[in-house]
This record gives sequence, C-alpha cells and structure tokens, in this order.
Amino acid sequence: MNDMVRVVARLIRFDLRRYVLGALFWLPVSVLPLAGGVLLKWIFDRISGGQPVDLSAVWWLCAAFVGAELVRGLTMLIAWAYGVYWWDAAASVLRSNALRSIFTAPGPAADRLPDSSGESLARLRSDVASLVDFADEFIRLAGAVLFTVGALVITVRIDWRISLMLVLPMVAVAVLSTFAARTVKRLHTRAQVGGATVTAYIGEMFSGILTIKTAGAEPHVLARLRQHNATRRRAAVRDRLATDLLDAGTGASVEIGIGLVLLLAASAMRGGAFTVGDLALFTTYVSGLTALPRSIGAMLFQVPQAVVATERLNRLLAASETPTDLVRDTRLWFGDTPVPDARPVTTHDDPLTVLEVCGLTAHHDGGTRGVHDVDLRLERGSITVLTGAVGSGKTTLIRAMLGLVPAHAGTIRWNGRPVADPGTFLVPPRVAYAGQRPRLYSATLRENVLLGWPGDTVDRALHLAALDEDVTAMPEGLETFVGPRGVRLSGGQIQRATAARALVRAPDLLVLDDLSSALDGETEALFWDRVTRAAREGRGPGTLLVASHRREALERADQVVVLDQGRVVGRGRLGDVLRDCDEMRRLWAEELDTTED
Repeated sequence: MNDMVRVVARLIRFDLRRYVLGALFWLPVSVLPLAGGVLLKWIFDRISGGQPVDLSAVWWLCAAFVGAELVRGLTMLIAWAYGVYWWDAAASVLRSNALRSIFTAPGPAADRLPDSSGESLARLRSDVASLVDFADEFIRLAGAVLFTVGALVITVRIDWRISLMLVLPMVAVAVLSTFAARTVKRLHTRAQVGGATVTAYIGEMFSGILTIKTAGAEPHVLARLRQHNATRRRAAVRDRLATDLLDAGTGASVEIGIGLVLLLAASAMRGGAFTVGDLALFTTYVSGLTALPRSIGAMLFQVPQAVVATERLNRLLAASETPTDLVRDTRLWFGDTPVPDARPVTTHDDPLTVLEVCGLTAHHDGGTRGVHDVDLRLERGSITVLTGAVGSGKTTLIRAMLGLVPAHAGTIRWNGRPVADPGTFLVPPRVAYAGQRPRLYSATLRENVLLGWPGDTVDRALHLAALDEDVTAMPEGLETFVGPRGVRLSGGQIQRATAARALVRAPDLLVLDDLSSALDGETEALFWDRVTRAAREGRGPGTLLVASHRREALERADQVVVLDQGRVVGRGRLGDVLRDCDEMRRLWAEELDTTED
C-alpha cells in the first residue's frame, strides 16, 4: 500500500505543470453546474411566483443558462484533449522505466521476467493503465468535492434537513467499499493473470504454427486455448461482478438519497417554505451530487487494483531498485523536437588482455543442477571450446559468466579487475553473444543483423559468418524480410545471421553457443575457418569462447574444456585432452560416428 502511494505521488509530480493545468481545465466542468442550478431556480421562481412574468428577464436567464452549458462543453473538450497528453506521457514513463530496468539494471533479467511474454505485456499494458487511472482519478475527486461543497452551501441555506439526505450516500459508499477492498484485490489479481495467460498462449500458437500443423495438433491446441479462455472468463466475470456490485451499491445508496430528498421536499412545499425553483435547484444538484460518492467508490475499489499493479510492476525491477524507480527516469521526448542521438558506444578504452573466471557456481532453481567451481582463463587471440554431453552445463556456464542468469559463487576479472555486474559490463563492444536458440524478428535481414548498431562493418560481418553468398543470392539482398522468427530463412541461415549480429559489433570476446548445428559440412568448415582465422590474425573478434561438440570447432581450438555434470573433467589441447580424459574420448568417438554417417 505504501509503495503504491509513493509511486502514484511521484507519477503526479513527474509533470506537475501539465497535471495541474489539466485539473484546472476539468474543475470548471464539475463546478459550472452550480451556476446552472442557481439560474434554473431563478427562472422557475420568476415563472411560478404568482406575479406578472418579466419575459425579458426570463429570456436573459435562459440565455445565461445556455451560455454556461456551452462554456462547460467547450471546457470539457479542451480538458479531454489536454488530459490525454498527460495520461499517455505518464504511462510511457512507467513502461520505459520498467523496460530500462529489465535491459540495463544490475543483476540477471531472467530472475525478474515472468514465465511468458504475454504476462510481461499484460503488466506493461493493464497494470500501467491501472496506476495512471488511479492517479488521474484524483482530478475527478477534486471536482466532485468542489461541486459537493458548493451545492451543500447553497442547499443548506434553503433547507438543512433536505441537504442532510444528500450526505448519507457518501457514508454508505465508504463503509461498503472498505469491506469489499480485499475481495476486489484478490479477484482483480486472478483476472490479470488469466488475461496474461491467454495472451501468451495465443502468441506461442502463432509463433509455432508450423509445428502445430506438422504434428496434427490443431484440435488439442484449440482445446487448450478454450480451457485458458474459460479460466480467464470466470476470473474476469467475477472481477467485473465484484466491481459492478460495488458500483450498484453506490448507485442504490444514491437513489435512496434522492428518494428521501423528494419526500422531504414535497412536505416542505406543502408548507410553503419550499418553492418550485428550490425543487428545480435540488433536482439539478442531485445528479451532480452523485459524482462524489461514485468517485469515492471508484477510488476505493481502484486502490486494491493499484496495489496489485504496483506489486506486479515491481517484480520487473532489479533487487537493488524500489517501486519508486518506476517513475525515476522521466527523460522522454514527447514533443516535435528532434530526439538526441542515441547511437550505441562502439569503442572502449580497456581492450581485453585476459578474462579470468574463478570458482564460478550457478544452480538451476535453487537445486544442485548447474555448474560447480569452474575456472577459466581466456587470453586475447585464443580460441577456447567448451564441450560435454547434453546437460553437462555448457550453456549454464556461459550465461552465468555473462550475467544472464544468477551466479551463486565465483568471481570474474577483466584484465585483472573484478567485474561487479557482468550483465551490464560484458556487453558490446567488449563481449558479443550468439545463443544456441537464435531469435530473429519480423523485419529485414539488415535490421536483424544490426539491431540499431552502425552498419559500416555489416559486409565484413556477413563474410565472416559465411552468409555473404546467401545474401547475394536473395533478390532483395539485405532488405529481404525474414518473417516471424526468421521463418523465411533456413535453420543454417538463421544461425549465421545471429553470428553476423554478434560479429558486426567487433567485440573483444565473441561467445558462440552451439551455433553451427544446422550447417552442412562444407558451410560449417567455411564458417569456423573464417571466424578463427580472423581472431588469430586480429582482424575480427579478439578472442573466441565456443560451446560445441562439433569436430570443426574442436580441431581449431587452442584450449578444450570438458564439462561433465557441471564440473570440469578435462582441459588442454585437443590431443592432450583426448589422451587424458575418458569423457572426451567418448564424445569424440560419438562425433566421428555422426560425421561419418
């Protein structure tokens, strides 16, 4: 609750000028009906007063009433246009800071990301909207308070007993919302999770459409989608039902208050102390006075929703950050002025001489699987190959070393200096990483290779990745659209495009994780020959770290490190390791059998 209050307070202050100006536009929209009620009272009193009617005065009063409503309508239009700007800007601040934390904050992002991309999108969409709506609701509440105070001041002078009936709905709404807050929070959380599950599942369906069709799994996939939708529907219906019941309770209390006002007004009119104009004024104000209890009710059931939204967004932040960091960095550009140049840093003043990994330990999900007490030494210009059976820990070692997953023990030194946060230090142009599950986007091949990096070395990167001839054969060359996840490319082309993405950054250390498994023998030999020769000659990546069991990679290695069940069981030149390590001889024999087949 306290975290939510601090986030909303800072969200309001991030552009206080626009927030206040928007409020100053909205407040007249709420307050001008006070003048309309008074004008109606004067009109009806003049018409029903039993005296000759001054038509000129009546017409002027009617014109004033119409004018007040026109001014209110124009003010509402301006307020709406201005308020949308602040709303979108506030939502952008929350989303950009959440993404900034995921991409740049210390610590592995894998620990903070939800289980699915759909869940992440739901938090950036629905939870952000809940927080901004809650902050925006204060303006409506302020307008309702001003109208209520003004209306009560006017009506109390006419009849304080009738005015008292207008206060009762507010008390009823406050009591009802207090009891319903916990239930609303629980049901809203379930609805958000259900919606994120459906979104993620639909995204996975489209990305795996070829797999689904070739496996003949369409009926089962659709049945699972219907199951997720049914769960989501139940959660959403219950969430909406709780909200609507609370709103219905608010409305019922308001209607009861209106009925009591009319009963008391009828009695007062029979006694002559209450005029037709007074009844017109009260009737006009009754609809406006419903705004305060409704606004209070809306805020009270938005409170648990905002608390849930803050908690869910906070899980995207690094452990060293607090929820208020969601509104920390507001350096965004919303206007027409040119955005400052945001080109990536392509050079650094500390080129790699030696990278040392000492006692690195990383476990999966808090268990014992992973890597244990691993030491590595990578000297500039060297080629190191990590090898081992499936599940031996090669990928875990690489990801822990690069800070992509948490390491539970060990140190990493760059040129003898400890690296406090590998996830933000071992990045281009120091280190570039091409993982074993390449990911391409629905864009051109050029955009997929560069990803915002300057393109002056793209041709050389394509050559080193042995992709240049493939690109030449494509009718549109680098402007070829690769489709979702690179579906228009072959598996080998996807792997080499991922390698080119890493090579174009000219890193000191290039890390490749099983990146030639989909290549034919000739292309694989060409790829490894070009990359390793460039490293040794100082014309490409200065150092290579490769996870592979492929013969073409192992034969070119200066150092082979053999992993078995997360521990180093062999290290040295290929010939020495084959002589001394039983696990390496078994792996080598399997690789030779595969190559011959």
